[in-house]
Amino acid sequence: MKKLTVADLGSLEQYLALRPTVRQAIIEHKKNRRVDLGANASLYFEDYMTMKYQVQEMMRAERLRDADAIQEEVDAYNPLIPDGTNLKATFMLEFPDENERRNKLAKLIEIEHRIWLRIDGFPKVYGIADEDLPRSTQEKTSAVHFLRFEFTAEMVDAARQRVGWSLGCDHPQYAHEVTPLPENVASSLTRDFD
Repeated sequence: MKKLTVADLGSLEQYLALRPTVRQAIIEHKKNRRVDLGANASLYFEDYMTMKYQVQEMMRAERLRDADAIQEEVDAYNPLIPDGTNLKATFMLEFPDENERRNKLAKLIEIEHRIWLRIDGFPKVYGIADEDLPRSTQEKTSAVHFLRFEFTAEMVDAARQRVGWSLGCDHPQYAHEVTPLPENVASSLTRDFD
């Protein structure tokens, strides 16, 4: 999949003029890239479009116009764009109540290593978590993790043949499975292999 360049982003002024249209498009796009895993966890599968939007929103929030500063953002977010043999996702644990969140995050240590995807007919592929920096301690896990799922060529070929997908977590304190993944999500994820 194509990586972002500063030239892809346009100027801050161009983005601000197009922002309402871009926001609506990204909302629609993300509907095919989010999977709820139980009541308190979600995976948001990233791609070129979601990362372009993220960088443009950083440009807007920080009023970035300097090419070097924008390049730093591009460099930070490009690793979250799939490379053709993998999928990349933001994994979020969502507990609205602060006390419950603190308690649960202490019980869910290592959950980021227990998230898997499976293409029918193949073994589970566990996400490789937080390659940029550790986000958990011995006392608690983080509410946000970045995962990379690596697939073999045979798995990619099977996905392209429209076989089913499953997603799950086998952490003892949070065991959930989504089988099968909704067709719109599976189809969107399969395109990440192109």
